Amino acid sequence: MSTTATVVTLVAALMAGFSGVSVLRGAKFVTEPLVEYGVPKGMWAFLGTVKIAGALGLLAGFAVPALGVAAAVGLVLYFTGAVITVLRARSYAHVAFPLIYAAPAAAVLALV
Repeated sequence: MSTTATVVTLVAALMAGFSGVSVLRGAKFVTEPLVEYGVPKGMWAFLGTVKIAGALGLLAGFAVPALGVAAAVGLVLYFTGAVITVLRARSYAHVAFPLIYAAPAAAVLALV
């Protein structure tokens, strides 16, 4: 794995992990928009856990590359769903946020 791919993978894992922990801890900068988008509170723990699992999968990809690829695909799909959720809620000013989190995961796929 190249140095670039390693750095991008670490950035993607840190971002996804941070986002997942923020949801699980109930950080207002994450939970207030979820309320605005109409995401049921009962789903928040699941969503946070999925992001953390994706982050751990990216890190596991250093040992088993197929796991890293699967995690990157999962995170891209997750954040694509987040973009759709934001668009359906007509919160157009917030569309950039899930795209910012999806970009490093997509870059991992491009680099491996």
